[in-house]
Amino acid sequence: MVWQTGGMDEDPLRRLLGGHSADVRDTALRLRALIDELAPEAMETVDQPDHLLAYGWSTRVRDLILAVAPHTSHVNLQLADGAILADPDLIVEGTGKRIRHVKCRSVADAERPAVRGLIQAQIEARPKPVEEGQ
Repeated sequence: MVWQTGGMDEDPLRRLLGGHSADVRDTALRLRALIDELAPEAMETVDQPDHLLAYGWSTRVRDLILAVAPHTSHVNLQLADGAILADPDLIVEGTGKRIRHVKCRSVADAERPAVRGLIQAQIEARPKPVEEGQ
């Protein structure tokens, strides 16, 4: 995973997760590891103003595919195309025209096969663009 900080902070990930409970931190880090496993070429941006980790094929908004957003008692896995992804387990929430989310309240929630399947489906919905000359 390529890592972008979006700022000059020495440890932006620690800063982002530092005020959260151990359960929220561990859940966010597990989702981060899943995304790294399934999309190792994705760029990670620690977005302090929006309080999330953003993932995409570049740092351009149009290339973003996933985000991990820690909250007080859970972590949202945001899916850029969540409104149109197949969700046979009915775990996708939200009413956005495109972006929807899955709430993960624990590491076990993050490790559900349905979560892995949605991450994979989102990656497949927006594959990494082939760069010219390749």
